Amino acid sequence: MKFCGVLVGFFLMMLAVVGCSNESSEPVAGIEIGNPALAFTADFTVDYSEVEKTSLAKSAARDEPVLLDSFTLDLHGIRSYSSYYVSVSIDPVAGLQLWPYESAPEAVLPISFTEENSFDDAFSGINLQDEGFLKEMGVSFAVPNKSSTIQGRILVGKDYVPFEYSLSDFVKFTLRYHYSQIERVSDSVYNLSVMFRVRHFVDGLDLVKAEVSEDGIIRFNAENNKDLWKILNDQFLPSFQALRYEYMEGDGDVKEKYVLDIWEGIVGSRTDNVVSNSDFANGSQDWILMNQFGGFADSSIVTEKDGQHIMKVDVKTAGRYSYSVQLIHENIGLVAGKKYKCVFTIWSDKGGEITARIGSYATYETIGFQEHIKVPTSGKSVEIEFTPEESTPFARFEMNLGNSVQTYYVKDVQIYRLGK
Repeated sequence: MKFCGVLVGFFLMMLAVVGCSNESSEPVAGIEIGNPALAFTADFTVDYSEVEKTSLAKSAARDEPVLLDSFTLDLHGIRSYSSYYVSVSIDPVAGLQLWPYESAPEAVLPISFTEENSFDDAFSGINLQDEGFLKEMGVSFAVPNKSSTIQGRILVGKDYVPFEYSLSDFVKFTLRYHYSQIERVSDSVYNLSVMFRVRHFVDGLDLVKAEVSEDGIIRFNAENNKDLWKILNDQFLPSFQALRYEYMEGDGDVKEKYVLDIWEGIVGSRTDNVVSNSDFANGSQDWILMNQFGGFADSSIVTEKDGQHIMKVDVKTAGRYSYSVQLIHENIGLVAGKKYKCVFTIWSDKGGEITARIGSYATYETIGFQEHIKVPTSGKSVEIEFTPEESTPFARFEMNLGNSVQTYYVKDVQIYRLGK
């Protein structure tokens, strides 16, 4: 019940290498572009584990209440979605198409989730020719035809009764997997598992009570067991357990939704600080120092006597704009309409003003706040309350430090939700 294909390509990863050091260490400048060769594999499976997310697919037990015998979709495309810090021709919103290739733009690959398949060369030409941080991988499917069904068996008493679930309510859909859902197999191999979780699909439903047709088959469609069919339709796409999905209904309407349990795990609970490595205890991990438009800065980590860590940014060339030098943290999870607080401590050797902002990585629009902050020459705690305009796991926190040659010190960055 597994499809495997190798997505081998060069994934140009952008790495922030601001220094992890004490005051006496040599500072390290800006961003370095690396191009390690990463091999990607993908598998498409049916999983019979509990509803909770697991890393490996569980095979069916002998007494599994619902078994799938036949489940096929047409694979129409694979895309990557990344953030960029260099000039590229790729639209971050549309993403980068990895497959099908330009040489065969209409290629379609039938995928059986219930049969053993192997396509050694199917994705061997994939090449991620961009410099960026991976956000999501998108996998697009289409239902083969209007009469397509998932076929299987439901355990009724001690016997299995065959069933057919109609896919007529779906035409095309795209599953978008969060980068954390892409498994690191080794330093050079990453795997994307597209699992259909059967227990999530039938969760909360008493299928044993479904009406059996005269030919002995339980059918879930617009005419038979309609109420159960509608619930199964609602649970079908979330059962792939991607971060979110986009789909076209039979009437042509396109909708997008987040998968609630995956979303909640990524965006965090109330009072959680959504800024990773917020105290710089892990050096520069998860932080980016950006130099552009004539600006240039070095950076290092200063360790105080009490053990606290400070990000030191030494702006050597001011540049033309405040954003000529930026200290950035990506992947800030925000929920639209909820109130948040952003807290950080900052000072500099000369004082002045900076701009702090939370925006979108893909459109570069402000979605949280943009504030001009007066910076003193001794530590100042800044507190900003805001309400995001949209829900996203990928907001970008920025401190614009350009336009003035001086040294900034930043510590204890927090962004957390207030109230419920």
